[in-house]
Amino acid sequence: MTDETSQDLRAVEWTGEGLSLIDQTALPHRLDRIAVREVDQLVDAIVRLVVRGAPAIGAAGAYGVAIALLQGEREGWNRDQLLAAVARIREARPTAVNLAVCVDRVARFADQGLAAVLAEADAVVREDLRANHDMGVHGADWLLKRTALDRPLRILTHCNTGALATAGWGTALGVIRELHSRGLVELVHADETRPLLQGSRLTAWELAHDGIPHVIQADAAAAGTILRGEIDAAIVGADRIAANGDTANKVGTVGIALACAHAGIPFIVAAPTTTVDLATATGDAIHIEMRDEAEILNWSGLRTAPAASRGHNPAFDVTPGTLVTALVTERGVLEVSAGELPGDRLR
Repeated sequence: MTDETSQDLRAVEWTGEGLSLIDQTALPHRLDRIAVREVDQLVDAIVRLVVRGAPAIGAAGAYGVAIALLQGEREGWNRDQLLAAVARIREARPTAVNLAVCVDRVARFADQGLAAVLAEADAVVREDLRANHDMGVHGADWLLKRTALDRPLRILTHCNTGALATAGWGTALGVIRELHSRGLVELVHADETRPLLQGSRLTAWELAHDGIPHVIQADAAAAGTILRGEIDAAIVGADRIAANGDTANKVGTVGIALACAHAGIPFIVAAPTTTVDLATATGDAIHIEMRDEAEILNWSGLRTAPAASRGHNPAFDVTPGTLVTALVTERGVLEVSAGELPGDRLR
């Protein structure tokens, strides 16, 4: 799969009047797109996970500044109203740092007009695509050297980190795509990723699209699969990485890291440098988004838990940097658990 021939997998596209977003809540059954021309629509799309994945919502937020400008012109907003609208986009999901970073980057050009804003948003997308391909090569090269196996690899991944989560290629799934292009993937174990099934709905859909051999497993199966020796490495993405290498990612990630440490296999985080938040010293300072308990207590609109039960629904957990074998970015690989910290190397 190449960028030029995979427009169907571009999660975020500017149409000239607004955004066209793949509705990731409809996959895998339907490949629908939603047209977004107003700030309320964009905030709703981000909150409802119509668009999700740290780099993808960063791109959506970047173009969101243009949406705010256009809506402000139509409705006669003053500067304070425009700034408030941009702030609402910026704060739509608090854990993923890319959203705030990209909104802030593009908002600096708002006074220069729509053309300047769109040029900077386009640059965000181009840089993410390039970074994704670069980290795919870096991650594949590092992993092949580290494992030194004379056969294709068996890889576990969690949540969705592919074209749907980025500007069009993938972070962790980009590494897997690079390995597959070299004929070096035997099988991918894709965790289903409760409660909204981003693994079984989205990652499996992308793997099937690319013809990559895979199985879907329950999240609770991951640790046992690793400890039975069925996995050579786990590769995941990230929504925010602290200066010490602590990593916030989809809830369930830390259990995978613990199992990898016990089994002695690599636990790899693949993310662009825009996901590294050097202003956050450790994972203790990362705000963890709590989502609606209905996502846990219901299934397909039906209550599955007793009426008296309450839900606990953190969207993310934090994996200590001491468990991160390698952090793969577009600049190369940091062996975090061996002491190569983002705060030392990426300033």
